[in-house]
Amino acid sequence: MLTAIAGINWGDEGKGRMVDLLSKNYDIVVRYQGGNNAGHTVINDRGKFILNLLPSGILREGTINILGPGMVIDVEHLYNEVEKLRKAGIVITPENLKISDRATICMPYHKLLDILEEDRLGDAKFGSTRRGIAPVYADKYMKKAFRMGDLLHFEAIKKKLPSVIEWKNLTVHGGYKAEELKAGDMALWLENYGLPFKDYICDTTQYLNNAIDEGKSVIFEAQLGALRDIDFGIYPYTSSSSTIAAYAPIGAGIPSRKLDCTIGIMKAYSSCVGEGPFTCELFGKEGDELREAGGEYGAATGRPRRVGGFDVPASRYGVTVQGADEIALTKLDVLSYLNTIPVCVAYNVDGKQTEAFPSGEALADAKPVYEYLEGWKSDISGCRSFGDLPEKAKEYILYIQKKVGCRIKYVSVGAGRDEYFVL
Repeated sequence: MLTAIAGINWGDEGKGRMVDLLSKNYDIVVRYQGGNNAGHTVINDRGKFILNLLPSGILREGTINILGPGMVIDVEHLYNEVEKLRKAGIVITPENLKISDRATICMPYHKLLDILEEDRLGDAKFGSTRRGIAPVYADKYMKKAFRMGDLLHFEAIKKKLPSVIEWKNLTVHGGYKAEELKAGDMALWLENYGLPFKDYICDTTQYLNNAIDEGKSVIFEAQLGALRDIDFGIYPYTSSSSTIAAYAPIGAGIPSRKLDCTIGIMKAYSSCVGEGPFTCELFGKEGDELREAGGEYGAATGRPRRVGGFDVPASRYGVTVQGADEIALTKLDVLSYLNTIPVCVAYNVDGKQTEAFPSGEALADAKPVYEYLEGWKSDISGCRSFGDLPEKAKEYILYIQKKVGCRIKYVSVGAGRDEYFVL
């Protein structure tokens, strides 16, 4: 069974929570895109964990975890993330963590360039996490990046670094007037943080193909959501990689394989970190109360998330581009405090109402059309079946399911591993 877990909206839908839950039924978990610019929060019997690079399956004994070739890896961040988990008692070895030799290394100068450009843009900034993601993907496609497999030939890296650093200084020092980079500093950084992972680096394509041929089951884990995809998202306020489930076999290094199932993760309301159009956004007291009720602060950055009611046009679009076969609806319990629940059912674009999700300037100018559903005003965290829910909570789920046109299979009513049920 090859299953993709993909975000339906802007990210932060609760993918890590669902991968942690479902990974008990799978042998291998693969991250197939992105870097440490987003986080997955997982709460289990060992505590609360925020994962930026490591797949959520790392918290389950017996599960193999893979960082695929579609990823960009800041090895310093990975080193610190691994050490933090080890201190919490999580075992991480080359037996349960394997890193693709084709994955791209996110260097310190990528982070520096990200910061310099965001600072230059000022109020026109993209809302980058300043972790070097756009610059490193740019270098990947310019064929000037280093890959994890290069660490197995470290002397060759040291020979290539001076030329790369000379090229980077044309921008860092010549353009932004920042202090010049030094090849020796980059080599030392790679030695300190990259070389400790030499034993983890391997041909994960071969490993995965062999495992699948042996009947092993695989979950493909993405970061962010459909609306942050480089091609199908709210460009240019997107990530720099493909967050779409169809990319999973490619980013995982096994493009010849076909997905059996895509589970779309969708929050019971909307949240968004960073800049860009967010039509359903709620402001003032209404927005503040929803943000606090949901604990909506970025797992990677700690930034307050923008929040809004459930967005029907955006979610229906996300379901379509992700090719979702079924939905996991998360954080339903957060809405329990509301007397009435806001739902953005359509957009007003140029004076006309539409249920389609527009792009470009049309999206930037869109205004929300809200309807309000009656709330259930009771604690549902103890519900373990659809039948346990208050009638108004049942009606809300069925309403959302009909609006997005995809079956809701899983419903999360709390952050804990057991706080969910299957419809």
